[in-house]
Amino acid sequence: MTTVAKRRISHRAKSARTLTEGLIALIRAKPVTDADLAAAALYSLDAIACAAGGMRTDPGRKLLAWAANRPMDAGRNAFLLGGLIHILEIDDLHRGGVVHPGCVVVPAVHALTDAKTDPRLALTAVLHGFEAVARVGMAVGPAHYKVWHNTATCGPFGSAMAAAAILGLDEAQTLNALGNAGTQSSGLWQFLATGAMSKHLHAGRAAEAGVVAAELAAQGFTGPPAILEGPQGFFAAACPDADPDAVLRAPNAPWQLHTTSIKPWPSCRHTHPAIDAALALSRQIDPKAIAQVQVTTYQAALDVCNRPQPANEYAAKFSLQHCVAYALAANKIDFDSFGESARALAAPLARDVKLRAGEPYASAYPAAWGGEVAVTLKDGARHVEIRPHAKGDPEAPLDRGEILAKAAMLLEYAGIDNAADVVAKTRGFPRLELTDPPRIAGGA
Repeated sequence: MTTVAKRRISHRAKSARTLTEGLIALIRAKPVTDADLAAAALYSLDAIACAAGGMRTDPGRKLLAWAANRPMDAGRNAFLLGGLIHILEIDDLHRGGVVHPGCVVVPAVHALTDAKTDPRLALTAVLHGFEAVARVGMAVGPAHYKVWHNTATCGPFGSAMAAAAILGLDEAQTLNALGNAGTQSSGLWQFLATGAMSKHLHAGRAAEAGVVAAELAAQGFTGPPAILEGPQGFFAAACPDADPDAVLRAPNAPWQLHTTSIKPWPSCRHTHPAIDAALALSRQIDPKAIAQVQVTTYQAALDVCNRPQPANEYAAKFSLQHCVAYALAANKIDFDSFGESARALAAPLARDVKLRAGEPYASAYPAAWGGEVAVTLKDGARHVEIRPHAKGDPEAPLDRGEILAKAAMLLEYAGIDNAADVVAKTRGFPRLELTDPPRIAGGA
């Protein structure tokens, strides 16, 4: 941890309350409007629809088979749903914290509620959970993300905060819940080397950790109050350039759920600015006439998504070269864009896709996730498309109709015949029955 971060933590330690106490107070003091609840319902629907789609995948079937052979309590149900939501790589993303809130928060709420639960309580819990995971995510610093998967490490704080709302925990109990959720923080990027399924485990464990921590807190099970800033706490252990003040910064800002992006395509979010630009270019040029493609973006995108020859479907979702080449060649990105035939189609062009970090995108990250694609044709002509923000970000948002259409697409992909009707009827917290085939119940 840097000297500046240590000074901030030392200053904070002299105050009357810990960062976690301050976070709980900040969240519970924020007003909740009907518009906030309506947004929480849309984000919850997005997460549940992602889970339904995830059930129709090989990792999803493995998770369901695991669940079928053991008793399922609230923690395990949260684990299962969290893993399912994250499989297709099309769930939401809070770019400031570089976290996926929905796959850790919505499962916690889902696991602890039923059809009789007041939808306002469930949706308020979603707001609380998104706020906690995003604020911790914004504080961990960029060095943390190079080794640790933020959704896995920051996620338990969000799921615990949401679970605390559902369980009606008081401030002291909630402090215990977040303390014990935080001590379970873990999740490493090493899975990318082989395309292993660990990323789904990250989301599931983060969701489960918060639920279990909150349930234990209700029984008086204590946790460390200074789990974030303590000398042997989360920041000291895993965050070399932590920004502890970010946890409580701008307390009167809109709910962090409103600054969370909804993904239109089923691939790593870092690929999306380039995908959007490449799709625009694909409508202007003949892919057979391309001589070279230059992608310019920010360094974190290269750290995670520089994969010239992805060997499997999951690796292709984390390959800027593949995503850009396929978008240019096929003029689309969908669930079929990453399999063996798609990789074969894109491979010749992918070899001509060059990556670099450059301005203005490098210094704008993480406040803005942007990029550009420049295509040079064989006749020397050059075409460029610039995307300062990824589609689905607050500056380039999906509208309500696009979000509902995405949910319907995911439910149809899951094999739900009446997907459009289900989406139209969902006004409260949506519920997914974890069976095969999946069934969805919409709140009235």
